Amino acid sequence: MNRNRVANRKRVLVTGGAGFLGSHLCERLLSDGAEVLCVDSFYSGTRDNIRHLLAHPHFEVLRHDVSEPLTVEIDEIYNLACPASPVHYQRDPVYTMKTSVLGALNMLGLAKRTGAKIFQASTSEVYGDPEVHPQVESYWGHVNPVGIRSCYDEGKRAAETLFFDYHRMHGVRIKVARIFNTYGPRMHPNDGRVVSNFVVQALRGEALTIYGDGSQTRSFCYVDDLIEGFVRLMASDDNVTGPVNLGNPDEFTIRELADLVTEISGSATTVCSLPLPSDDPTQRRPDIEKARALLGWQPQIALRDGLAKTIDYFRTLA
Repeated sequence: MNRNRVANRKRVLVTGGAGFLGSHLCERLLSDGAEVLCVDSFYSGTRDNIRHLLAHPHFEVLRHDVSEPLTVEIDEIYNLACPASPVHYQRDPVYTMKTSVLGALNMLGLAKRTGAKIFQASTSEVYGDPEVHPQVESYWGHVNPVGIRSCYDEGKRAAETLFFDYHRMHGVRIKVARIFNTYGPRMHPNDGRVVSNFVVQALRGEALTIYGDGSQTRSFCYVDDLIEGFVRLMASDDNVTGPVNLGNPDEFTIRELADLVTEISGSATTVCSLPLPSDDPTQRRPDIEKARALLGWQPQIALRDGLAKTIDYFRTLA
């Protein structure tokens, strides 16, 4: 590790730093003047996402699985490590649960020892298939604890519990964000998420696959907006612990998304329907009043503009 550290330069650990969100966060932290340690097991992250950062004098990479303890000296921790798409987190559900729960324990232990402030990347999946719409942070959720998605949903819920218990018992400074659907450059083309699925299919001239009738809704936040929310939450007063919803409150049906991707990509594609997966939420939309009030944050990038940037990125992979 580089020990020639500027005395006042903040040292930040990003777990899952080679993933979709993690790589964008590392990039932003470096641009803000931080010294960044990117930790990743490369289970679902990829070196391609951080290749452009490797030569930066204040960026380091460590291959490490957060389900195992880590000893480093650090000022802040962003805990993003966990497979986040159904394709990845259902491939080995036990590993997914271990990453969420043991990873949270190990990172909280590190924060306790070093006095670091720690951020947890939680998820809108803690709300399950919600019976309250839009979803507010005070809603406890409607999750199937034994379903095929529960390794992720319940793993993240357990991680939140650990964060607040460490905060209450040990005074650890915590920040918990509940992330709603996010998209943008560096999404994995085969991660099974609806935006990447549609874009890849459209650029290949294939039929866009819709599960169910396409009437289920999602709210799509562009990655740059989300990362801004991360940074603002981490910089907020210590009494702002969260959980705080971070996502775009503009709601679209999956069919509307398919039509928009088709239009922007200029592809002559059709739509095919498959059965709706088990436990797939029918509605998902954040209430972001807490983020607006506490962080002065709200998304700035419209879905059409963000999709254009995302489609341009995927064209470079073809």
